[in-house]
Amino acid sequence: MRENSNGVAARAAEVRNGQLAPDSMVAEALEALGAWEFGASPLNAFIALDQRAGRERGPRDGALAGIPVAVKDNLATADFPTTCGSRILQGFRSPYEATAVRRLRRAGAVVLGKTNMDEFGMGSSTENSAFGPTRNPWHPERVPGGSSGGSAAAVAAGIVPVAVGSDTGGSVRQPASFCGVVGIKPTYGRVSRYGLVAFASSLDQVGALGRTVRDAAALLEVVSGRDPRDATSVNRPVPPLAAACDRGVRGLVVGVPREYFPPRLDPVVRRLAERALSALEAAGAEVRDVSLPHTRYAIPAYYIIAPAEASSNLARYDGVRFGRRCGEADSTERLYELSRSEGFGTEVKRRILLGTYALSAGYYDAYYGRAQEARAVIAHDFERVFRDGVDVLFTPTSPTPAFRLGERIHDPYQMYLSDIFTVPANLAGVPALSVPIGLAEGLPVGGQLMAAHWREDTLLTAAAAIEAELGTVGPPPVPAAGRAI
Repeated sequence: MRENSNGVAARAAEVRNGQLAPDSMVAEALEALGAWEFGASPLNAFIALDQRAGRERGPRDGALAGIPVAVKDNLATADFPTTCGSRILQGFRSPYEATAVRRLRRAGAVVLGKTNMDEFGMGSSTENSAFGPTRNPWHPERVPGGSSGGSAAAVAAGIVPVAVGSDTGGSVRQPASFCGVVGIKPTYGRVSRYGLVAFASSLDQVGALGRTVRDAAALLEVVSGRDPRDATSVNRPVPPLAAACDRGVRGLVVGVPREYFPPRLDPVVRRLAERALSALEAAGAEVRDVSLPHTRYAIPAYYIIAPAEASSNLARYDGVRFGRRCGEADSTERLYELSRSEGFGTEVKRRILLGTYALSAGYYDAYYGRAQEARAVIAHDFERVFRDGVDVLFTPTSPTPAFRLGERIHDPYQMYLSDIFTVPANLAGVPALSVPIGLAEGLPVGGQLMAAHWREDTLLTAAAAIEAELGTVGPPPVPAAGRAI
């Protein structure tokens, strides 16, 4: 493992001070992208790319001056299509830009392109994309995780130092784990969702990915804050997140929920998680066992709530207002049917059907109502543990390292279980982070940290301590073949 000391804050400072040409990092990014995307096994991390990005002129005095950033393709951008990885939005250009993207540009960041993703965020492997699967930079036959797999792969491959993703049930943290980078999902309401195409509105969040904890913190700090365009964003001061990486963990209480270390947990993942806990103890933290007893309800509750909200949100794609329109329909009903049948992929159709059923007359209380009750008791578990003196919880991010391409695509149950440790944080709305904790047979493994609402700074403090003790796990070797763009 090795440290990356030349982080985004330092390089942006060089741009501000005139020591580094504003376009130089974009040129480096395009060169790295060429090496990866034109090799024997292309990553397919990007859906859209602006080869003129080096000419973009953002503020030279911003916190991210000159930093190339990749943006997941479910955040609206003015200069790229926004497709959500779906045929139904292929070529669609948004008339407005997401707040998170506008804040990046104001900070001087250069948006290099839009990254591949599971269609509408529905997936855990980035195989459910109309534009083909993304590959894991560590092993071309492995998935990068999902649904923010393109963003995680772009950061892991060294194409960009930071990227924006979204996290509905683990879609930033699980790919961060699989690709060996840092991924953080903030508290629900910390970052504006304006311009984030909706999947499940009560769960969706904009998140940050970075090569290091400090890089991810720098990106999150820029995009955080109240937005009058998003009624769910909260007017709370944003703490100095990057500075939290320097606080140290002496006296910090780390809870280890026993439900996240079941007997079937991959033995290498268990060993690496225990090593990370030992590293926190060595740095001065107190580690104690805790329980989150209703964790077992998280996956069932999530796969009722999320599809139900998706069935409502995706009703707008009807072939009339925008997006794909079938030209052969002889009635409005047939237009809806053909446009949606042709435009949506298999996984999206599956979840729309599940959600519509859960919301239908006679089933609402039995399914959606009970799932919301389960969500409430899961949230109460977190509240109790943090109230009892725990500052941060530590768990594995995923039960296994990255699985093979095609291994679970026809087994939805096994695919859904890859998010078993990440879903509870979305249901409870608490902040959560994945940090690399080692390699298992050459594949990265992530450890997850969760904290009380609005305590992203505590997450970053603990993650920085783990990173300082264990180091980083990247980057993976660059393919020998390839060419510059």
